[in-house]
Amino acid sequence: FGVRGVWQGNAVTLGRSDQAAGGELSTTLTIHGQTPVTLRFADQLRPDVHEALAGLKALGMDTAIISGDRMEAVAPIARDLGLFAQGGLTPQEKLDAIAARKAQGQHVLMLGDGLNDGPALAAGHASIAPGSASDAGKNAADFIIMGDRLSPVVSAIKAARRTQAIVRQNFMLAISYNIIAVPLAIFGYVTPMIAAIAMSGSSLIVIANAMRLKGAAK
Repeated sequence: FGVRGVWQGNAVTLGRSDQAAGGELSTTLTIHGQTPVTLRFADQLRPDVHEALAGLKALGMDTAIISGDRMEAVAPIARDLGLFAQGGLTPQEKLDAIAARKAQGQHVLMLGDGLNDGPALAAGHASIAPGSASDAGKNAADFIIMGDRLSPVVSAIKAARRTQAIVRQNFMLAISYNIIAVPLAIFGYVTPMIAAIAMSGSSLIVIANAMRLKGAAK
């Protein structure tokens, strides 16, 4: 809801504002004994947000906004981006929104940069914070992206899926080798030297398969 403290013996608060209208973002500064001041400001979308959302959609991901900002401020952005949005949420309500998606069997990737996003970042199956995020957000996130662009989010998901596919392939290669090689060795159809060479060869195949990730990341 904001922060409060004492300045020159006077109570000071800086927090949620009820004075803003329409799609304004605002916060109210109150110093004891003085008239509250509402500070109004505008927030800029990240430069490649449309491209990033298109990339996520192409990957079959459903995206939504869960925000602590007033719904009146969130709604224009949601309309522009074509996203479902919830506004005015507390950190607990963000946790509840994530829990509801988990209950539906969804795997949640949380992307956030605010102080209030820390619990939600920790609650997601995976989470990403930009380098400009609060320390609490960065500590709670699994990944940190640098710069002000969102395209690394799409790249990270592609790399993760590619890695998962390679891991599965390597498991199958290792299992297949053992299914074939172990019975041959038990029944004496191969010498220890040949078995050792085959084992080394299978390890090299698995490593070479994993090295394909390097080429895919370029």
